[in-house]
Amino acid sequence: MLLSHDQHEDNLDAAGRALLPSAATIVTTAPGAKRLGDARGLEPWSTMRLEATARPPIEITATPCRHGPPLSRPLVGDVIGFALRWDGQEHGALWLSGDTVLYGGVRQVADRLSVGTALLHLGGVRFPISGPARYTMTAAEAVELSKLLQPRVIIPIHYEGWEHFREGREAIEREFAKAPEEIRTRIRWLPIGVATALDT
Repeated sequence: MLLSHDQHEDNLDAAGRALLPSAATIVTTAPGAKRLGDARGLEPWSTMRLEATARPPIEITATPCRHGPPLSRPLVGDVIGFALRWDGQEHGALWLSGDTVLYGGVRQVADRLSVGTALLHLGGVRFPISGPARYTMTAAEAVELSKLLQPRVIIPIHYEGWEHFREGREAIEREFAKAPEEIRTRIRWLPIGVATALDT
């Protein structure tokens, strides 16, 4: 199980916690691994190899995240994204951005990795108590990041189901509709609860 962070209920709710014992391996932040006890903790840009019988090994690299405005880490805690690579990939790494705003650490991904499929956590999360401060990427930031990454497939995730999401699918679609054709034609929407094959 890849767990970008454990400390917020919208990322690990009660149902998710109930699933943890069934996971053969849990990979999360270093502080999260200490809290959960039976997990592997990674710092940004550290890598581990996941191996299982009769399956190809997967290299997992943690990528940087900042789950809010500058200096918010003491409040919101550590978060990471994940880049997955394995033998036979044709188009580059499968990258999960994690809950993050767009900042220099995330832009490093475009410099350091070749990304084939990008799962971008969006929603433009905001809270009344902190005013205009955002805690996840907006659709406009996702377009900017996609121009840097140039992935073959862009999959928006993390934009519905909670009140603090400020941009739902319609807002994301409107923003991507304004993007260059090479970006907007790469969007793929995943229906919730439906197994979907991805060509990686």
